[in-house]
Amino acid sequence: MRRFALIAISLFAPSAAASESVCYGTTANGRLEGGVQLPSSGDNFLSYGPIPERAGRTYVHSKVRDVVVTAYKILEQEEPRKLFKYAETGFKEGGEFGPHKTHRNGLSVDFMVPVVDADGRSVPIRTDPFNRYGYGIEFDEKGVYDDYRIDFDAMSAHLRALDIAAKRQGIGIWRVLFDPGLQPYLHKSKYGSYVKQNIEIPKRRSWVRHDEHYHVDFSVECRPM
Repeated sequence: MRRFALIAISLFAPSAAASESVCYGTTANGRLEGGVQLPSSGDNFLSYGPIPERAGRTYVHSKVRDVVVTAYKILEQEEPRKLFKYAETGFKEGGEFGPHKTHRNGLSVDFMVPVVDADGRSVPIRTDPFNRYGYGIEFDEKGVYDDYRIDFDAMSAHLRALDIAAKRQGIGIWRVLFDPGLQPYLHKSKYGSYVKQNIEIPKRRSWVRHDEHYHVDFSVECRPM
């Protein structure tokens, strides 16, 4: 009976290959098939808002989804008092994703910087239409904005967890974009040495500052356009 049940499952259960997303081209010129939406929230994370979610702006490649969720699970154990928030990812079928120049094939994720408040408590950064869902925030050269202060320890822990989770999935992190002026604080943080040794963060400033968020491009083998 048990053998019959296993045969039945193997015959009728969808294969992993059938449910896996397929990416094409590059982050700057690509598309996506079978994109999946990131969960709205978990025990230690949430998205940047229900309106962008309903607009379909939180879809990624299935492997990227698994990496993001696994990283948050790692952080539940290693940094249980820290809260995190993710932002823009891409459309379900990829393609042009304004105002971004990338985010086109399901491999790009923006993460809002983790912050602490004036009392040193980990809090989710405010994201709403009035501050362009967090993208309108401008931190100073020390990582301070109003009562918020960037939690570089939490950020380095998150990047480390993403790298570990990506390697478990058999993929990697291609690069992380983050403000060059704030990078020294990141490299001096709890897992700063790990980040510096394992993750590529260009020192040249990109077309936007990347101070209120860090942009992560994952490395997945994609088909040509």
